[in-house]
Amino acid sequence: MTALVSLVGAGPGDPDLLTRRALDRLAAADLVLNDALVPGDLLALAPRARRCFVGKRAGRHSIDQATINALLVRAGRRGQRVVRLKCGDPFVLGRGGEEGVALAAAGVPFEVVPGVSSALAAPALAGIPVTHRGLASGFVVVSGHAASAYAPILADLGPGRATVVVLMGVRTRAAIAAYLIARGWPAATPAALVASASHASQARWLGTLATLADADVDPDAPAVLVIGAVVELATTLAPAFAAAPAARVAL
Repeated sequence: MTALVSLVGAGPGDPDLLTRRALDRLAAADLVLNDALVPGDLLALAPRARRCFVGKRAGRHSIDQATINALLVRAGRRGQRVVRLKCGDPFVLGRGGEEGVALAAAGVPFEVVPGVSSALAAPALAGIPVTHRGLASGFVVVSGHAASAYAPILADLGPGRATVVVLMGVRTRAAIAAYLIARGWPAATPAALVASASHASQARWLGTLATLADADVDPDAPAVLVIGAVVELATTLAPAFAAAPAARVAL
């Protein structure tokens, strides 16, 4: 493999859900820049690489985005094989686009290795299809870190018109629920939180918009919020899953 910067999606965390290309890039890497939520068993797949932690978690940023961009550009110009390992998919609320723009502006060759986004993986592993005939013909994915991120999209989404999937919305779940109810969504609309998807510690909470604020969930756990009628399918589908770590849920 020649020198190249690879923006690699790590998926939700289970090594079995990595793509073959992601595995190849990790095995050949000279340098890995990894996010906070990338587990150690994924980093172990890059045995010859130097590792650089560049994670960001809820106000506890270890390094700013401009510095990450500069590190990628510098390593690429030095002819290294670089893996920017990002949870989920690099281009789904992962700022991979910003890194790609910086690399392109610097004339550094790069590629994108798509990953399984937690926006899809977490609901699926908890028995929740984001679309289902008769219940939802589409879905939207929004960032929940602040009202300025989710409000412009949810403001125009009529009650029940699509499944709502929220990333980074654990701490703002009460505000999100109140926002939707204020815009006509029934308080009884089903809602779910799926924490640590694909890990042995995966857990699931089921309730409604009315009870979402009181959900018993670790505020520091990586969790995906799902809102809509499809959540009701979880009690039918998840118990029928084969007994595997990725299928375990808290009922």
